[in-house]
Amino acid sequence: MSSREVRLAARPVGEPVPSDFELVEVDVPAPEEGQVLVRNLWMSVDPYMRGRMNDTKSYVPPFQLGKALEGGAVGEVVESTVDSHAVGDLVLSNTGWRELAVGPAKHFSRVDRIDAPSHYLGALGMPGLTAYAGLLRSAEFANGETVFVSGAAGAVGSMVGQLVKLRGGTAIGSAGSPEKVAWLKEIGFDQAFDYHDGRVTDLLAKAAPEGIDVYFDNVGGDHLEAAIASLRLHGRAAICGMISQYNATEPSPAPRNMTMIVGKRLVLRGLLVSDHQDLTQQFRAEVGAAIADGRVQVRETVVEGIEHAAQAFIGMLRGENTGKMLVKL
Repeated sequence: MSSREVRLAARPVGEPVPSDFELVEVDVPAPEEGQVLVRNLWMSVDPYMRGRMNDTKSYVPPFQLGKALEGGAVGEVVESTVDSHAVGDLVLSNTGWRELAVGPAKHFSRVDRIDAPSHYLGALGMPGLTAYAGLLRSAEFANGETVFVSGAAGAVGSMVGQLVKLRGGTAIGSAGSPEKVAWLKEIGFDQAFDYHDGRVTDLLAKAAPEGIDVYFDNVGGDHLEAAIASLRLHGRAAICGMISQYNATEPSPAPRNMTMIVGKRLVLRGLLVSDHQDLTQQFRAEVGAAIADGRVQVRETVVEGIEHAAQAFIGMLRGENTGKMLVKL
């Protein structure tokens, strides 16, 4: 069988461009003993992938030039050599950026069929678990506290704000357009602002004049500086991502107020979702129920076709998505 896959053709310098990617057609072998063949239905593009495109040491190995990229995917088993996986089963894997994938069955986790299987890559998947674990475990959020979320209109940020509201807290979000700000207010954020409208420190101070207890960081830079200024005594921050710096070719000058961490006795804790897989069942049960009864709203930005996957990734880094950015294969 033949399939198309997207490979890394060149390591991006600054913002990725289409020529950094290559779409190729490959032959896919039949599954061997213990393996399955899966047709991917949906694939994810995520901010962390930008770091893997650099040839630097990190918490995951870099993508290899001339090799297919990897990422979250939801697919359907089309051939199987194992009893645990039947033809037609829905599976979750890390074999995105390709239409067909073959490999050991243990690398393809069976999941329940739901009305929107794409949710397994967003609200019920890695981004949703990141929000859940980051807020409740890393930031040690207590019911009723005030939380500032940067990049709040993305897959992670929008879930964080809604989890805050489910627990009686106050949610404040930043986003990159008036339309995104309006959507944040629709889904329950108490305050939201467009970070293009002024200094983030001033905008946050106006939105939270009495300060914040928790900061959930998806952006870094001036947003982290603003949060440090607004955090109350013994405030906490979950440092999930710093997308403002992923394409940077020069170091960011902010935050410039790190000395406040001492006097305020702040805790800033890095967050990797891989450390919190033990929460998956609990998270899916709680968030799945909240989605079903309408207490949590989900929005996805969908791009059609693997031939447009690179552009979807570039668009996500530019903030062109509201909610989760996905590619439908």
